[in-house]
Amino acid sequence: MAMGIVILSPGAKADDWDRKTNVTFAAPVEIPGVHLSGFAVLPAGTYVFKILDSQSDRHIVQIFNKDETIVYATILAIPNYRLQATDKTVITFRERGPGEPEALRAWFYPGRNWGEEFVYSKAKAIQLAKTANLPVLFTQMEMPLEFTEPIRSADAPLVANMKQAPLMAIKPTRQEVQLADVVTAPPSETEVALPHTASPLPLIGLLGLLSLAVAFAIHVTAKRLS
Repeated sequence: MAMGIVILSPGAKADDWDRKTNVTFAAPVEIPGVHLSGFAVLPAGTYVFKILDSQSDRHIVQIFNKDETIVYATILAIPNYRLQATDKTVITFRERGPGEPEALRAWFYPGRNWGEEFVYSKAKAIQLAKTANLPVLFTQMEMPLEFTEPIRSADAPLVANMKQAPLMAIKPTRQEVQLADVVTAPPSETEVALPHTASPLPLIGLLGLLSLAVAFAIHVTAKRLS
């Protein structure tokens, strides 16, 4: 499989405003970023996922320990679409080589079609794309992990830099492509306000009435001429 999917319930609990979700991993999971110890793998255990900022097309996700006293990662993510929402939290992974931990791909909050697809460094994205045979989002910006104090403000310098960092996607062939080629963006406010729910039936009815009127006029004209 190119992607593993885990539906987390009842181990996942969610809050709406920051989408706080408790997630329990049964095995180690690789996450984006550069850990102080030189690797970016979360051991098996329970973690808290939260949205720090979602006011643009780039979202900032934080991963805490169970008690929310340590931030293991502040990660850049891009909204991406799935066909069907579920009433449970869904986390997807990218396939890795034998003996390697699965790599975090996306986090979908219950009831939402748009989830958070995580952005990796370019070097890691090249590896993941080749193994999973799928495009992977990347940035040239380094994203350090494990902070001494949690980042609580969406105006923090690291968050501001993440919002401005150039983003691309890389294919298994190492070809770099635009995000729009691999990510389905949420609809605009206009599309949300004006859903495509109009029916063609009124137009069909109008055309039918016009046809009847034309036929009646032809019939009357022909009768007069005769």
